[in-house]
Amino acid sequence: MGLEEKLPSGVLLTTVEGVAGYMRKASLWPATFGLACCAIEMMTSGGPKYDLARFGMEVFRASPRQADLMIVAGRVSQKMAPVLRQIYDQMPEPKWVLAMGVCASSGGMFNNYAIVQGVDHIVPVDIYLPGCPPRPEMLIDAILKLHDRIQHGSLGANAEEEVVENENAALRALPLIEQPLDPSTSIAHGSLADRSVR
Repeated sequence: MGLEEKLPSGVLLTTVEGVAGYMRKASLWPATFGLACCAIEMMTSGGPKYDLARFGMEVFRASPRQADLMIVAGRVSQKMAPVLRQIYDQMPEPKWVLAMGVCASSGGMFNNYAIVQGVDHIVPVDIYLPGCPPRPEMLIDAILKLHDRIQHGSLGANAEEEVVENENAALRALPLIEQPLDPSTSIAHGSLADRSVR
């Protein structure tokens, strides 16, 4: 017999973190930061066919002081990197960053001196969205995953502890190239364990 059974109908029990997370996820305002072809897909996701307004994101803000989600859509040049950081710094807390497309995530096919090899060298990234360019459905899926992360996130001192734990876990993680191979991993020509180096 719990407390819920003693309460009258229509009463809902929750936490402050739960309510705040629900309100935050339902009122994200993205900043417009379209740099290349991914920006076309980002604009399409706000159109009538995909309709980001269903998730409370119908207003793309041109002012960073009114936005809390930066969608970096496209490749970031070395000249644009300080501008990106300045806009990020002008956004109020809490703020989130979504790296849209392979160019924003890792530099993509532009492996040269002019392009930043991943926007995470400039600003902390919360969600990486692969693709060249990613479809509007993929962007909406990434935003929904960010909504889930925001809704179940912590507040105050708990949030600071969560950030420290996540940073320590990321520092302890081995790079993919140093991780042991799983012998059950298979490719088109048989398992990796069966292949010999020639």
